Amino acid sequence: MELAIILMMLLIVVALGAIKLSDGGVAFPFRRKPQLFTPVENTFLNLIEQAMGKEFRIVCRVRLNDLVSVRQSASKKTASQALSRASSRHLDFVLVNKHDMSPVMAIDLVHSQGKDGYKTQKDWFVTGALDAAGLPHARIKVKSGYTVDDIRECLENKLIPYRRLQNKMAQLPTHNPEPPKRPTRPVRSSRPAAA
Repeated sequence: MELAIILMMLLIVVALGAIKLSDGGVAFPFRRKPQLFTPVENTFLNLIEQAMGKEFRIVCRVRLNDLVSVRQSASKKTASQALSRASSRHLDFVLVNKHDMSPVMAIDLVHSQGKDGYKTQKDWFVTGALDAAGLPHARIKVKSGYTVDDIRECLENKLIPYRRLQNKMAQLPTHNPEPPKRPTRPVRSSRPAAA
């Protein structure tokens, strides 16, 4: 009887171990892609890096959720709907501050080739979310022949509010005001004067 119980427990342990070690019928039908970016995206990334790379870092394929957050004053239902919609949206490139990695501007490529094109229709949810968060959004139509100066000019036009804020911050005093001055007249001593 005891031997049957021990064998039954051993069988259960072995079965649980086999279940844990098996993949549960999940297959992984994946292979590595030959390249991360399309030739157009790669060319455009190189242009952005040449135009803005000294000042900013360029991050690729960023979810909208990574750039914006829901205000505390939003109701739970509104916040939940906004977050679920934002989680399915991606931006092609994002310029971030090199020092603190804060987002500065979102960039989307727009190509009209193919059946429906790629982001040919403006996504009003993405635009509205970025506007509400105060993050500029550049939509650049893909075409051959862009120069580094063309890209720099386009991005600098969108960065005008950021540049103004930078100038205001630079004009603010960075040091603490002078400490309060001590009295300028002599303070009377509590000791009697020596004769």
